[in-house]
Amino acid sequence: MTNRFVIGGTGSGVGKTTFTIGLMYALKQKGLEVQGFKCGPDYIDPTYHTAVTGRISRNIDSWMLNHETVIDIVSRASRHADVSIIEGVMGFYDGKSPLEDTGSTAEISVITKSPVVLIVNTASMARSVAAVVKGFQTLSEKPNIVAVIANQVGSIGHFELVKAAIEQECKVPVIGYLKKDPTLSIPSRHLGLIPTIERGELDSFFEKLGSLIAETVDLEQLLELTKAEVLNEAGQLFKQQENTGLTIAVAKDQAFNFYYEENLELMRAKGVNLVFFSPLQNEPVPTNADGLYIGGGFPEEYAVQLESNTIAKESIRKAINKGLPTLAECGGYMYLTEAITTTSGERREMVGVIPGEVVMQDKLAALGYREITGVAGNFLVSEEESAKGHEFHYSKYVGKHDAPAYKTKGRFGMKDEGYQRACLVAGYTHFHFASNPKLIDNWIDACKKVKV
Repeated sequence: MTNRFVIGGTGSGVGKTTFTIGLMYALKQKGLEVQGFKCGPDYIDPTYHTAVTGRISRNIDSWMLNHETVIDIVSRASRHADVSIIEGVMGFYDGKSPLEDTGSTAEISVITKSPVVLIVNTASMARSVAAVVKGFQTLSEKPNIVAVIANQVGSIGHFELVKAAIEQECKVPVIGYLKKDPTLSIPSRHLGLIPTIERGELDSFFEKLGSLIAETVDLEQLLELTKAEVLNEAGQLFKQQENTGLTIAVAKDQAFNFYYEENLELMRAKGVNLVFFSPLQNEPVPTNADGLYIGGGFPEEYAVQLESNTIAKESIRKAINKGLPTLAECGGYMYLTEAITTTSGERREMVGVIPGEVVMQDKLAALGYREITGVAGNFLVSEEESAKGHEFHYSKYVGKHDAPAYKTKGRFGMKDEGYQRACLVAGYTHFHFASNPKLIDNWIDACKKVKV
């Protein structure tokens, strides 16, 4: 047996991330090795987890990935960990559809056979909280809700009322709480927050949160209630294959750091050597690169520096013009256009291998899952192939061309997306290679052709 549990919430903003981070820190202080996971495609929360635990947090998503792959990811990442904590997304039962659990935190808890700790906002309620918890217990019999934690508690007396009501009516222990405290609010999850986390500027916040959690949550009871069977890998997805002799260069720095960890692990498993370089530090594409991967991030935050880094820009232009098979996602796509115009109206010149430019805006431009279908000429995903991914950005592409990279299907139907040329696939969508590992095979084949 091991310790593994899901942090579920009655809704968004109920405190899932607060308790996840706090519990991670508190359990680390007890000398336990903690592994984090995040339900859904979000890149921000896993960065918190990684900063607190010292282990790379993983995204698990039961819409983008099949159930076997979810189990494999959790099994692999949990090795040598004492406790695995899976942070939920939105409300516990919220997912792809309002009529079923697909893609929800509830479904992840069932797939991974993980006990659930339910976070409930108890502000302005006492006995009524029991009705809320009972509703989550009875909507489906599949999830295993083993404990409740109360958030936004007014006083210890208020907590005692809530605890008595829930435990009597729902027959589930209430193992702790946090009082209302405006100083505990997590900083805005803007993309630019990640460098702040990586620089350690939030370490004192994590410490304060962990200390408070340790005082008001019964950690021993939590560990007793969240025993779970050890998961074993069900598939061969990550089985190491023979080295291809190919090297793919990956842009990795504070401007470009949105990569699903499993994308990189799958590339390594298929025999690809990865080498990292930093456009933000004006580093050129490594000379031994046979392919190029520029992931998402927030180049707009560093537009001035990226504009002035002519060595990096020129080397990327040369690599693409030379024919290096290149995938650019979201921030990488933006970087390869002619320019980025910031929200303050400043236009900064970028690499310029994609006609047109992007303009930042204050409101969200796109958010949601995407089903991806290839088009003619796409070296990564052909017309007969598909994959799954996610789109999230505050910018809009401005320009004209007749070379879309692929088609995406979301809530509002099918659309052409991105830009392609013989060796370049670029667009706003973040691909998850585990949704169709053949994409990596296609990339390898394209790299081999160029290398010859």
